Amino acid sequence: MQPMSELLQRPPIAWWDLLDIAIVSVLIYQVLLLIRGTRAAQMAVSSGFLIGMFFLSRWLQLETVNWIIRSLAAYVVIAIVVLFQSDIRRALAHFGRAPFLLYFDRTWRADETLEELVVTASNLATRRIGALIVIERRIGLRNYIEGGIPLDAVLTYDLMASIFHTASPLHDGAVIVQGDRVAAAACFLPLSVSPKVGRDLGTRHRAALGLTEENDAVAIVVSEETGSIALVINGKLRRGLSPDELRTELRSLLGRRRWVRLPGTTSTRAVT
Repeated sequence: MQPMSELLQRPPIAWWDLLDIAIVSVLIYQVLLLIRGTRAAQMAVSSGFLIGMFFLSRWLQLETVNWIIRSLAAYVVIAIVVLFQSDIRRALAHFGRAPFLLYFDRTWRADETLEELVVTASNLATRRIGALIVIERRIGLRNYIEGGIPLDAVLTYDLMASIFHTASPLHDGAVIVQGDRVAAAACFLPLSVSPKVGRDLGTRHRAALGLTEENDAVAIVVSEETGSIALVINGKLRRGLSPDELRTELRSLLGRRRWVRLPGTTSTRAVT
């Protein structure tokens, strides 16, 4: 009875044991998220089958099967690296965008993103190309993102110019920005029904007003008729902004925020 009682006796659990289990659980969860829907998921199932066969062959004393599996195991690492180069790069990039790493480079990311927005608005205004850019803050815009065309691409002037090109099918509708990424394009927003809205305002301005009346997002509107830049926040419209004024306003509204990635998604959220 004494050996059985020693076997069933639970060892003492300290706080670092719980921390160890929590870290391993998070790592396994992140790995499962990365391989979900990829070829690596099929590889994981096959690996699990081979591991099961290895222990089964030892238990049943199937020496030949056990020898074959042990011989193949030496080449598994090389095969994984060769066959799954793109998945490994994607995994490393995913971990590189972890919240605790984004914290250290949030300053240059924010400045770079704001500058891309200012350059985009300035160039589109010069060419009199209409545009509506919505920047998500604390309140999410998921409903509007799902109604548009998902992109999830790094925000650059070249990308924005391609989206708002008059010949582009994504030209109509709004672009929604989350952090330093373009979440979706061709998004439709609710129009303002306020009687205070001037009749000279077009659909883009009304859509920006309608969204910001019920959301804390910031909207940049470039007029196709006049080529002027407007900034909309809290249902209030500021028109005729210069690029320097737009840069100053955006920095005051967004410059002190950092972006964290939501678990299990590619979306980011601005936090103070």
